[in-house]
Amino acid sequence: MSRAFAPAQAPDLAEVSSAARLRGELRLPGDKSVSHRALILAALATGQSRIAGAGDGADVRSTAGIVRALGATVERTEVDGGTVDYRVSSPGADGLMAPVSPLDCGNSGTSLRLMAGALAGLPLRVVLDGDGSLRRRPVARIIDPLRAMGASLHARAGDTLPPLTVIGRSPLTAIDYTTSVPSAQVKSAILLAGLRAAGSTTVRESVATRDHTERMLRARGVAVRSEGAPAGGVAVTIHGGQTVAAIDERVPGDISAAAFWLVAAAIHPDAELTLRDVGVNPTRRAVLDLLARMGAEIDERPHGGEDDGEGEPLADLTVRSSALRGIELSPDDVAGAIDEIPILCLAAALAGGPTTIHGAGELRHKESDRIAGIVAGLVALGARVDVDGDDLRIRGGAQLTGAMTDSLEDHRLAMTFAIAGLVASGRTTIARPGSVAISYPGFFDDLERVRA
Repeated sequence: MSRAFAPAQAPDLAEVSSAARLRGELRLPGDKSVSHRALILAALATGQSRIAGAGDGADVRSTAGIVRALGATVERTEVDGGTVDYRVSSPGADGLMAPVSPLDCGNSGTSLRLMAGALAGLPLRVVLDGDGSLRRRPVARIIDPLRAMGASLHARAGDTLPPLTVIGRSPLTAIDYTTSVPSAQVKSAILLAGLRAAGSTTVRESVATRDHTERMLRARGVAVRSEGAPAGGVAVTIHGGQTVAAIDERVPGDISAAAFWLVAAAIHPDAELTLRDVGVNPTRRAVLDLLARMGAEIDERPHGGEDDGEGEPLADLTVRSSALRGIELSPDDVAGAIDEIPILCLAAALAGGPTTIHGAGELRHKESDRIAGIVAGLVALGARVDVDGDDLRIRGGAQLTGAMTDSLEDHRLAMTFAIAGLVASGRTTIARPGSVAISYPGFFDDLERVRA
């Protein structure tokens, strides 16, 4: 049997061939967003926290390294299925120490932004830095609110780009802050800083972003209130001075990783895949709802009890070959599925009829300019895509032909082009495929596994 994936002759290239069928059952990496937050909250809690089934991508390892550098003990144990268990023993927030060297966030914007919030209320001076890609990611969005709370923050290029220096202050000043762009990372940074503020801190968003931080704080004994705002959107409030408890937690399967297989099966003419124990948090399931609007045949079987606003709801998902149709995505849709937009663009390229994606400008500020990257790759494969500012129009009905694509060292682009290779004629070549290790180190192994 020929392999769906094979390294190309150059080590920075990979090739994926078309697959006759897709079948199988997968357990996905632990949710990256939850894994980051679990490690950070474990550092703020006094005592031992166990994090089971965490993601093992490079981004999560960066956060684990930061927690260790701040003085907590971090033990990592590999388990089956590409996940790991962590045991974190921490002296608590007041026992953390400033490291002698900059904290290395690698490629992880989540590590940098959330740690900036967590450290803003501690009497420490730290520098948060990362790789070349991270140094191009904007930080002004977190500098402004954290400065308003009393912390001192400085960055290069007029306080817009990392490295980011944080000089904390305790206690901080509580604020009522409206985000300029819906961002769970900005919201989370402010809430974590709010733990160390005098009074109640409120973050207002025009669109409710992922609420993992709020759920995980509640599970650790911290009162967090979320309510609809009069003008729409949501307001989240936290009262300062609360203590984070150390707990044991199991991380759900990552729905952003699941999105690649959901689209793979939906666009393939002979496919059925089952994904086990996927997190279906209401603020993360937009990709499921958008695929359903496109006509994807997805069976969702929830399990694990009722959603009480603390833990993460789970479901098993089975997806089959589907007749997809084009739809229109609003800016709110984009905000709800920001990490899944690249793979949804692939689904749109093969759907019947046009798909229009409005207000996707935030994609220009990820690990790469994802708008430029996804357009270049899909056009090379034979899709018809037009860009007008921050809007994309994908005409649908494409017949994809294998071609050279470039991940731009962006894990989500690399995986999108690999999935395209399963349905494109011939062979699809992906430059810099190693970027998948940022979030899904076992991706290419799973791709080979589902090729029937």
